[in-house]
Amino acid sequence: MKTPDEQRPAGASSPIIRVDEVGTALFVITAVLAAALFTNPVKVVAVVVCVALFTIGVFTFLLSFWTAVQRSRTDNISVTQLYFLSGEATPRAVKRVMNGALVVQSVVALATAIARNRTDGRTGSTIRAMFGLGLNGLWCARHGTFAPRPGPDTDDIAESDAADVPPSDDEMEQNSRHG
Repeated sequence: MKTPDEQRPAGASSPIIRVDEVGTALFVITAVLAAALFTNPVKVVAVVVCVALFTIGVFTFLLSFWTAVQRSRTDNISVTQLYFLSGEATPRAVKRVMNGALVVQSVVALATAIARNRTDGRTGSTIRAMFGLGLNGLWCARHGTFAPRPGPDTDDIAESDAADVPPSDDEMEQNSRHG
């Protein structure tokens, strides 16, 4: 019989998931309080949290992109797999938690912005963060399981497609069909 840790897919207990859950909870609490109370101390805390989460989101988005580009030399990675955890690259349990957090962040950001759509001349409306997208991408770039990229040995182009391409050594002639 396997222990609970052995039954989990690789990366399912990643700190990235915990950071996503804690950041989402912190965002929800501060955004809702800021929209409901709209006092200066609460607004300041909410803005600090939003800016911090946005900064983390941008950094992790860039890091995930860099990591995915490195892996794309050997793995066939799509953007939707990477940032929205679609397909078979991510286990269901991880998809549920991380995409759930992304949906909660988006819904809360939209709802609090709508709730405070008029500030009566006061500053402090809701700031949206890209925290969830960055963390989704980082988790998937590090732990996702992708199909291997077709290599030069594989038959990437069907023979019927290859027959439609006229052979040419002249660079200009290659593009003559395109005008």
